[in-house]
Amino acid sequence: MTELLERLMDMPVRQRVLMLVGSVFLVFFGYAYFIYWPRVDLIDARRVDLQAKVDDLSKKKALAANLGKAKQELADLRAALRKAVAQLPDTKEIPDLLSGISAVARESGLEIAQFRQRPEIYQDFYAEVPVEILVRGTYFQVEEFFNQVGGLTRIVNVKDIGMKGPNVVEEDPVKLQTSCSATTFRFLDDEEREEIRLQKEREKKKGRKKR
Repeated sequence: MTELLERLMDMPVRQRVLMLVGSVFLVFFGYAYFIYWPRVDLIDARRVDLQAKVDDLSKKKALAANLGKAKQELADLRAALRKAVAQLPDTKEIPDLLSGISAVARESGLEIAQFRQRPEIYQDFYAEVPVEILVRGTYFQVEEFFNQVGGLTRIVNVKDIGMKGPNVVEEDPVKLQTSCSATTFRFLDDEEREEIRLQKEREKKKGRKKR
């Protein structure tokens, strides 16, 4: 060791400086090659993983903040569904509903000339139940009838309203013959929905065969 130091001291100053610089360079190069560079990828991977966890935490905080709102929206949807179900009768209730509409007409003072149920029109999960109505009475009696029908718990749509044939009798109110179509709705049960699905498939097959 002493001989090495003596040799170094005997070297010219320029050579000693170059050796010192070279030694420092080798130390830094060794540190970078064996310690720093191998850890760069690991550091980048840890940074990416940390950012992913931060983003996930932010999302979960946002979901937690909106949880109360989501629960309220779900409760509102369930309430709306219960209300919709209450407005659509099932098959057993249809006769009572139609009897109720007929009773409303009589209570309004109308004479019922025709009250005929037409064939049902099937949709995906419900059926339209149309009824042809022909009544005779004053304009205000007809108006009262429509108002009471509109106030029913069940959904009843009235359309195709026509008035004709005013009956003028001295000292009696003018009576009109009023025709309309009243449509209510009912839920289809599972068996009916399945039958409708099969019917649509049969119709599609017939359409392909015609082509």
